[in-house]
Amino acid sequence: MTNASAQAAALADKIRSMRFAMFTTVDEHGHLISHPMTNQETDEQGGLWFYTSIHTPLWQNIAVQPEVNVSFAQPDDSLYVSISGTAERVVDRARIHALWNPMVQAWFPHGPDDEHVVLVRVAPHSAEYWDSNDSKMVRLFQMAKAAVTGSTPDVDPGEHGTIKLNP
Repeated sequence: MTNASAQAAALADKIRSMRFAMFTTVDEHGHLISHPMTNQETDEQGGLWFYTSIHTPLWQNIAVQPEVNVSFAQPDDSLYVSISGTAERVVDRARIHALWNPMVQAWFPHGPDDEHVVLVRVAPHSAEYWDSNDSKMVRLFQMAKAAVTGSTPDVDPGEHGTIKLNP
């Protein structure tokens, strides 16, 4: 396994259980805009795949500024992942069909052949993650104790790291 493949696999492992993300683009005024999205797949290169419509601000924004951020959070497990990358607009009916599932049908009732249904693939440059080992109860107790005593919570900061994928 190459280093790039190992890094892509490490990223896929971190986000495997987190399907929902906030997908942040830059609008025509230079403002950051976030959209809740569902990751359909993480490919072998670490690319993230999302469905959208050609009529969404997300689709329009990445045409002008393809640099994006995708953030995943799983607070119950204290796992957070922030991915920066380049978004690519993909109109590929075969790929749209390949990733299609009943949940997507709910958002796009005309099915995978609807000309408005498209894909976005994010090629990650890097990802930062925070992964704490403390349980939720331990964290809550330590935060409450710190609030009462005026001290800093004594929680395991866990692991913080960066996964580099593409320059």
